[in-house]
Amino acid sequence: MKMLLVRKFRVLILMVFLVACTMHIMIDLLPRLERRGTEGRPGCSCPPPAAAPPRAAPRWPSKHTLRILQDFSAEPGSNLSSQSREAAERAAGGGGGVAGGGGGGGGGGAAAAARTRRLIAPGAPRPPPPAAAAPLAALFQHPLYRAALPPLAEGDLLFNVNSDIRFNPRAAEQTEWQNEENEEFLPTGETSVDSYPNWLKFHIGINRYELYSRHNPAIEALLQDLVTQKITSVAMKSGGTQLKLIMTFQNYGQALFKPMKQTREQETPPDFFYFSDYERHNAEIAAFHLDRILDFRRVPPVAGRLVNMTREIRDVTRDKKLWRTFFISPANNICFYGECSYYCSTEHALCGKPDQIEGSLAAFLPDLSLAKRKTWRNPWRRSYHKRKKAEWEVDPDYCEEVKQTPPYDSGTRILDIMDMTVFDFLMGNMDRHHYETFEKFGNETFIIHLDNGRGFGKYSHDELSILVPLNQCCRIRKSTYLRLQLLAKEEYKLSLLMKESLLKDKIAPILYQPHLEAMDRRLRIVLKAVSDCIEKDGYDNVVENDFNADVNTVTTER
Repeated sequence: MKMLLVRKFRVLILMVFLVACTMHIMIDLLPRLERRGTEGRPGCSCPPPAAAPPRAAPRWPSKHTLRILQDFSAEPGSNLSSQSREAAERAAGGGGGVAGGGGGGGGGGAAAAARTRRLIAPGAPRPPPPAAAAPLAALFQHPLYRAALPPLAEGDLLFNVNSDIRFNPRAAEQTEWQNEENEEFLPTGETSVDSYPNWLKFHIGINRYELYSRHNPAIEALLQDLVTQKITSVAMKSGGTQLKLIMTFQNYGQALFKPMKQTREQETPPDFFYFSDYERHNAEIAAFHLDRILDFRRVPPVAGRLVNMTREIRDVTRDKKLWRTFFISPANNICFYGECSYYCSTEHALCGKPDQIEGSLAAFLPDLSLAKRKTWRNPWRRSYHKRKKAEWEVDPDYCEEVKQTPPYDSGTRILDIMDMTVFDFLMGNMDRHHYETFEKFGNETFIIHLDNGRGFGKYSHDELSILVPLNQCCRIRKSTYLRLQLLAKEEYKLSLLMKESLLKDKIAPILYQPHLEAMDRRLRIVLKAVSDCIEKDGYDNVVENDFNADVNTVTTER
């Protein structure tokens, strides 16, 4: 009798195990079956959708693709999405068609967006920019924008490129790039470097002094690629407070997508803390253009794009966590919300009209495995607390402590902080807690201006606390000071230059007019602060002459 009970117990355990395995397999196949059902296949009770263009099977890049060359964030694991590379390799043989790219036209919802204050408003294609770009072209021809950099030595380049090796998309399935002697010559007669995709040209152009040169044609081409390249895969970016997507293109380039959350005219509510504010896609775009007009060239290229949420996100993602958050709203619009710390719920879902959504696409920097970056805590970092204040907010002599601490006690780092301070104040960005530099160049290099999504939140308020580093240290580069004075003149008015530059973007207008006017007002405040410093400490003690000298040998000791 006892043996019979033991056998029955064993059979029961085996049955429970088999049932659990069966349920696990069914749950795993459910998303694929649901997707087939929505495509009008047998077994779906829903009506079939409208006819769509034929789709080609996607090729999921292997671990040897050039996708590893890129990353955006400072976090050590930022090149990993919510779907691991191992999972991607296991899914390499899976099917699932993807439609052709192109976030083609949306409805004309600009008038409706102006009448209401919705979080999500439809984006509509704008007319192309005017052919004449006289003020902006004149600015870039000004002597202040034509100053030459010091000669570049071998150690000043982020990558030393072998000109005999050329990019070949077929190398995605191999471990190495192809060498010319094993490949046929290009029929166009172009050189090997010319065969590189624009994102790779951007990477190999990075040096000790700048992310890209003033007149690098690859940058304009890369901005175009961000808008037109077919999206082949999408995954959520791990970490961060708000939803961001990693998009991979047909040419193996990658970009960080920040979806639209607010209309152009919406201001940050006055009761919002800076650390809980929305990240704005148009702020990322405007920050890139402002950085270029200031001649810093420290923001990676960013462009706006109208994305089809169905064809270019849902149908190409292998991220199950992202896929499961898609739903149809009561207004029959496609929505999703993903996973993140803030604003990732059905109450804060991102909805299209019906499935078109605006967003910013920021080109990735080289992957951390190839070009390590060092993350630095901003000395003037805010407390990120509802009641506590940071030390710099209560100590007026805080800058003296900073200037005695490496790397701010020598080199140009303190001047880079002042440039970043001016940049953030013009945008109204209070969220600059860390910054990055390329590790290869040590302390003698520029600061990368990443993550600018919390700029341009308020046009009716100037946050003077952002200018505290400049007011406390009373230091600024001569080149920066002269450019700011130039941009305050009527013929080179900052707001007009920004408006002209932003018209080139595909989802223009990018900024609400009061934001443009606020930049002119804030520029005058910056110049007044520098003028007060000069009056107090003298011109030579405030304005650092960085002309006709190696910018990395100018001392900052005082």
